[in-house]
Amino acid sequence: MPRPPKHNARLRAGAVTRRQVVKGATAAGVFALLAPRFSRAQKQENGAMADVILRNGRITTLDRTNPEAQAIAVRGGLVQAVGPTDDIMRLADSDTTVVDLGGRRVIPGLNDSHTHLIRGGLNYNMELRWEGVSSLADALRMLKAQAERTPAPQWVRVVGGWSEFQFAERRMPTLGEINAAAPQVPVFILHLYGRALLNRAALRALGITKTTPNPRGGLIEKDAKGEPTGMLIANPSALILYSTLAQGPKLPLADQINSTRHYMREMNRLGITSVIDAGGGGQNFPDDYTVIQRLHDAGQLTVRIAYNLFAQTAGEELSDYERWIAITEPGAGSAMLRMNGAGENLTWSAADFENFLEPRPDLAPHMERELESIVELLATHKWPFRIHATYDESIDRFLTVFERVNGKKPFETRFIIDHAETIGPRNIERIKALGGGIATQHRMAFQGEYFVARYGKAAAKATPPIAKMLAMEVPVGGGTDATRVASYDPWVALYWLTTGRTPGGLALYDAENVLSREEALRIWTQGSAWFSGEADVKGALTPGQYADLAVLSADYMRVPAQEIRRINSVLTMTAGRVVYGEGDFTDLSPPLPPASPDWSPVHTGPSPAQRAAAGAAPQFARACHDGCAAACGIHGHNHRIAWDNPIPVADKRSFWGALGCSCFAV
Repeated sequence: MPRPPKHNARLRAGAVTRRQVVKGATAAGVFALLAPRFSRAQKQENGAMADVILRNGRITTLDRTNPEAQAIAVRGGLVQAVGPTDDIMRLADSDTTVVDLGGRRVIPGLNDSHTHLIRGGLNYNMELRWEGVSSLADALRMLKAQAERTPAPQWVRVVGGWSEFQFAERRMPTLGEINAAAPQVPVFILHLYGRALLNRAALRALGITKTTPNPRGGLIEKDAKGEPTGMLIANPSALILYSTLAQGPKLPLADQINSTRHYMREMNRLGITSVIDAGGGGQNFPDDYTVIQRLHDAGQLTVRIAYNLFAQTAGEELSDYERWIAITEPGAGSAMLRMNGAGENLTWSAADFENFLEPRPDLAPHMERELESIVELLATHKWPFRIHATYDESIDRFLTVFERVNGKKPFETRFIIDHAETIGPRNIERIKALGGGIATQHRMAFQGEYFVARYGKAAAKATPPIAKMLAMEVPVGGGTDATRVASYDPWVALYWLTTGRTPGGLALYDAENVLSREEALRIWTQGSAWFSGEADVKGALTPGQYADLAVLSADYMRVPAQEIRRINSVLTMTAGRVVYGEGDFTDLSPPLPPASPDWSPVHTGPSPAQRAAAGAAPQFARACHDGCAAACGIHGHNHRIAWDNPIPVADKRSFWGALGCSCFAV
């Protein structure tokens, strides 16, 4: 008979010793690199005791033969068994760490099938994030406080993840407000794909004057006297926004390493255990992968990363891929960091700019010729590839190229259409016929109001048509496309998928394009795993798959819809080791060095994930769509009145609420 565990089965997580956690983490970390090789042998091993048991929970396994369990046993970084608590506890001995979940919901670790973690990690500690801030007044106060902390020559940067419609005031900040909040330190605020707002100090730092010509790919807004206002406009592309941002100071290497660790911890806090990194402009391989490789080699990755290689220079894309094919191959690396193929940019002439503030762009007539030579090269060498594709018109042209190449050199591996907001049924069928998949993101949650304004509410009802994709049995992955436009927070995406609403409260979809909570979770786990060729090793909590999981702060399957946006993980495991813990599980959380540099916004307030989890009112005002109680404690208006009623001109206490939120009114 096996010896009983050292700890009582009802042991609270905080009582588990650090020695046991470190011991388990070391074994799991080594095994994570070898898991695929040993998974079959692990299943066949008889009598082995568990490294870790999580008991007394509500475990959503996503295994259709065993959909919910009470307990899970982990051994060697893999799921050993799931089932009733009494059965699983038979796998415990004196070396097993036992954690009581207290009835909490457990899900497979979330997997973002399209994000930019590697680039985002280098900058995370420099960025002021406005996710989850419900009032513009609070956002401007945060900006002012950060400007006072930020030393020259550094900038204050707000880079993506917010929308004017999240604010109680329902509007953008003005350039005057930005200059008042930060008169001395350069400020760069990116708003979606459409524009950037710069204060006067940033214009001086960049040398932008009345004589500065418009750069290729954008417009510098100027006033009646010809002076630059501080507004940069993405027309016809976002090049002006990203090239301007790239001119800001960078962090030293040691701080970039620290920043990436803090960004991964933030993802772990949200229950993310895997991502597929879609590359990015200025992200050259292998030079710009030094930080992530160092973290991997030091055993400090807490998120699994499969990365794609993004063509960098217009006119030289084919040369990029010829060079990379000579030095690497899909699957190179480990179970924690591996190369995943080509894209999302295959050729710059195929980039269909996704700014719904502007009309749909027409791709260059020479696009097909450039794309075909690259896709043929990739097909010949059996490289998976992905391509950025917002509009159905672009997808139609891409698929014609893919079909032509497939006729000459049949595809032997997967390809991915990224985004696909306006794709139609015919092109979904063509993707399926070629063996491709569609990686979807919650970009419409942040741009939905602008899409409706340009194309109409009817056109927005299937953007993208995810329910149709699933019905047609095409592989579908969930993701964010973070960080420069949409938030990296997966719970905003899961809220959007299951309610059809933007964070600003706009209902985009009819019931037929809204997913059930299980369907949404499945594309964010099992669905995304297909896009890195790992569907057999992750995405479900079933024996032999990776022990990647999240214990949630609230029961995703049962809470009211509005509360989905406030969920986070209270205990996250990657490869069977704890990578994040809070509350009852704080003592299990591994140590993390303080954020550097010391002026980092990460030091000074709750992260977006923490703000979402708290669910408390911001300091100043609340938007009427944020799930608040009916009455405002300051002015007494009904927060929902803007959505549910005509303007109540006879009711002065409710009047301001009809315009958004009366908390900012005098």
